[in-house]
Amino acid sequence: SITGACRAIQKLTRVRVVDNSTLGNTPYHRPPRCIHVYNKTGVGKVGDMILLAIKGEKKKALIVGHKMPGATMTPRFDSNNVVLIEDNGNPIGTRIKTPIPYSLRQRGEFSKVLAIARNFV
Repeated sequence: SITGACRAIQKLTRVRVVDNSTLGNTPYHRPPRCIHVYNKTGVGKVGDMILLAIKGEKKKALIVGHKMPGATMTPRFDSNNVVLIEDNGNPIGTRIKTPIPYSLRQRGEFSKVLAIARNFV
Protein backbone atom coordinates (compact mmCIF):
# COMPACT_ATOMS: atom_id res chain seq x y z
CA SER A 1 0.00 0.00 0.00
CA ILE A 2 1.08 3.58 -0.45
CA THR A 3 0.92 4.45 3.25
CA GLY A 4 3.30 1.62 4.10
CA ALA A 5 5.82 2.70 1.49
CA CYS A 6 5.72 6.31 2.67
CA ARG A 7 6.82 5.36 6.17
CA ALA A 8 9.69 3.20 4.97
CA ILE A 9 12.90 4.72 3.65
CA GLN A 10 12.90 5.82 0.03
CA LYS A 11 14.45 8.69 -1.93
CA LEU A 12 14.51 12.06 -0.13
CA THR A 13 13.55 10.53 3.23
CA ARG A 14 15.09 12.35 6.20
CA VAL A 15 17.05 10.02 8.46
CA ARG A 16 18.77 10.18 11.84
CA VAL A 17 22.39 9.07 12.25
CA VAL A 18 22.64 7.06 15.49
CA ASP A 19 26.37 6.34 15.70
CA ASN A 20 29.05 8.52 17.26
CA SER A 21 30.87 9.41 14.05
CA THR A 22 32.02 13.01 13.73
CA LEU A 23 30.10 13.46 10.48
CA GLY A 24 26.84 12.30 12.04
CA ASN A 25 27.19 14.17 15.34
CA THR A 26 28.14 17.67 14.22
CA PRO A 27 25.16 20.02 13.89
CA TYR A 28 23.91 20.41 10.35
CA HIS A 29 21.69 22.96 8.64
CA ARG A 30 19.84 20.34 6.59
CA PRO A 31 19.05 16.87 7.92
CA PRO A 32 20.66 13.90 6.15
CA ARG A 33 18.55 12.55 3.30
CA CYS A 34 18.48 9.28 1.42
CA ILE A 35 19.40 9.70 -2.23
CA HIS A 36 19.50 6.03 -3.28
CA VAL A 37 18.33 2.64 -1.95
CA TYR A 38 20.46 -0.37 -2.89
CA ASN A 39 17.71 -2.93 -3.63
CA LYS A 40 15.22 -3.82 -6.36
CA THR A 41 12.15 -2.12 -4.94
CA GLY A 42 13.62 1.26 -4.05
CA VAL A 43 12.09 1.06 -0.57
CA GLY A 44 14.53 0.41 2.28
CA LYS A 45 13.81 -1.77 5.30
CA VAL A 46 15.96 -2.78 8.28
CA GLY A 47 19.25 -4.23 7.06
CA ASP A 48 19.25 -2.51 3.66
CA MET A 49 22.00 -0.22 2.39
CA ILE A 50 21.29 3.35 1.33
CA LEU A 51 23.29 6.29 0.00
CA LEU A 52 23.01 9.48 2.08
CA ALA A 53 23.59 13.13 1.33
CA ILE A 54 25.01 14.51 4.58
CA LYS A 55 26.78 17.86 4.96
CA GLY A 56 27.50 18.07 1.23
CA GLU A 57 29.02 14.57 1.07
CA LYS A 58 27.77 11.21 -0.13
CA LYS A 59 28.06 8.38 2.40
CA LYS A 60 26.76 4.84 2.53
CA ALA A 61 24.62 3.86 5.49
CA LEU A 62 22.89 0.81 6.96
CA ILE A 63 19.26 1.09 8.05
CA VAL A 64 18.92 -0.06 11.68
CA GLY A 65 15.36 1.12 12.34
CA HIS A 66 12.42 2.74 10.58
CA LYS A 67 8.97 4.05 11.35
CA MET A 68 7.08 1.56 9.24
CA PRO A 69 5.63 -1.40 11.15
CA GLY A 70 7.27 -4.57 9.92
CA ALA A 71 6.52 -8.24 10.38
CA THR A 72 5.21 -9.67 13.62
CA MET A 73 7.53 -9.23 16.62
CA THR A 74 9.78 -6.68 14.93
CA PRO A 75 10.17 -3.29 16.59
CA ARG A 76 8.85 -0.05 15.15
CA PHE A 77 10.92 3.06 15.85
CA ASP A 78 9.98 6.71 16.29
CA SER A 79 12.55 7.82 13.70
CA ASN A 80 14.37 6.42 10.69
CA ASN A 81 17.75 5.37 12.13
CA VAL A 82 20.92 4.69 10.14
CA VAL A 83 24.57 3.88 10.86
CA LEU A 84 27.23 5.37 8.57
CA ILE A 85 29.56 2.81 7.00
CA GLU A 86 32.57 2.92 4.71
CA ASP A 87 32.59 1.44 1.21
CA ASN A 88 34.14 -1.80 2.50
CA GLY A 89 31.43 -2.31 5.14
CA ASN A 90 33.26 -1.08 8.25
CA PRO A 91 31.34 1.35 10.47
CA ILE A 92 32.66 4.92 10.65
CA GLY A 93 31.74 5.41 14.31
CA THR A 94 32.75 3.34 17.33
CA ARG A 95 29.39 3.23 19.19
CA ILE A 96 25.71 2.98 18.31
CA LYS A 97 23.57 5.11 20.59
CA THR A 98 20.18 3.42 20.17
CA PRO A 99 19.02 -0.20 20.40
CA ILE A 100 19.01 -2.07 17.10
CA PRO A 101 16.69 -4.92 16.07
CA TYR A 102 17.67 -8.48 16.90
CA SER A 103 16.75 -9.49 13.34
CA LEU A 104 20.01 -7.90 12.12
CA ARG A 105 21.94 -10.30 14.32
CA GLN A 106 20.11 -13.28 12.84
CA ARG A 107 20.99 -12.24 9.27
CA GLY A 108 24.70 -12.43 10.04
CA GLU A 109 25.76 -9.62 7.70
CA PHE A 110 27.63 -6.54 8.93
CA SER A 111 29.23 -8.26 11.91
CA LYS A 112 31.39 -5.21 12.63
CA VAL A 113 28.29 -3.03 12.98
CA LEU A 114 26.77 -5.59 15.34
CA ALA A 115 29.98 -5.65 17.39
CA ILE A 116 29.75 -1.94 18.25
CA ALA A 117 26.05 -2.09 19.19
CA ARG A 118 25.25 -1.97 22.89
CA ASN A 119 21.60 -2.99 22.97
CA PHE A 120 19.38 -5.25 20.90
CA VAL A 121 15.58 -5.17 20.85
